[in-house]
Amino acid sequence: MELAIDRLTRQFDAKIAVDRVSATFVPGVYGLLGANGAGKTTLMRMLCDVLRPTSGHILLDGRDICSLGSDYRAQLGYLPQDFGYYPEFTALDFMEYMASLKGISRSSARRRSLELLDAVSLIGEARRKIKTFSGGMKQRLGIAQAMLNEPKILVLDEPTAGLDPKERVRFRNLIASFAQDKIVVLSTHIVSDVEHIADHIIVMRAGAFIMEGKPESIVHSMEGRVWECVAAEREAADLEERFTVANAHYTADGRTALRIIADERPTLNAAPLAPTLEDVYLYMFRDGQ
Repeated sequence: MELAIDRLTRQFDAKIAVDRVSATFVPGVYGLLGANGAGKTTLMRMLCDVLRPTSGHILLDGRDICSLGSDYRAQLGYLPQDFGYYPEFTALDFMEYMASLKGISRSSARRRSLELLDAVSLIGEARRKIKTFSGGMKQRLGIAQAMLNEPKILVLDEPTAGLDPKERVRFRNLIASFAQDKIVVLSTHIVSDVEHIADHIIVMRAGAFIMEGKPESIVHSMEGRVWECVAAEREAADLEERFTVANAHYTADGRTALRIIADERPTLNAAPLAPTLEDVYLYMFRDGQ
């Protein structure tokens, strides 16, 4: 199975939200990493055939998804950024309702709903109303509904937004467990969401793909751009003004140790550090875009 996007563009009046991007997806987990406003949600909506591109094509095994229509959507699971829940529904009611919308027979809907509620550790909450759920529970219910039709393509838009660190870890593990033999595209601005589960990372900025590759290759590209500088208070303040600082902490002697991202050695005493994916993100978005 291969999902390809070819020179995909989406324009809203004078604003180009997605600008001639191309990529090929095969089974695996793809992390789409970018700041808010980078065009990620617009791209995800086009991948799900919710929004039509201004130009370019999305092809599943060589066939345009527009011509495939419902045959394409039947292979798709989608968790949008702002997913609409029905607060008065119980979790099981909601799952069965979503199953009916996806054309799943009533006899299969109950079985599949219970299987998935169990898989996302909500089987004990199946008859609780959704309005009583925490944010993490709602997101787990969201991933469960996305899996109802046993999709071959799973699209998740900012799935951990608003979750605490423990729930984010739980959700990442859940995604990894569902990812086998599927194309999973996960968009986020939270580096840790993709750092541990993505097979391939695409960095998106101002509607364009500016970097892509395996996580280790992307991190390796930052070699020689991450430094530790230990400085007195006034010099540390000056360095923070001049450079991108990923982290700062006080040392035992009262000075400040700075993790600085810069193309050149920022000070004579700067020592090189091993880069991380967070360093890549800060470097790519150092001017706030």
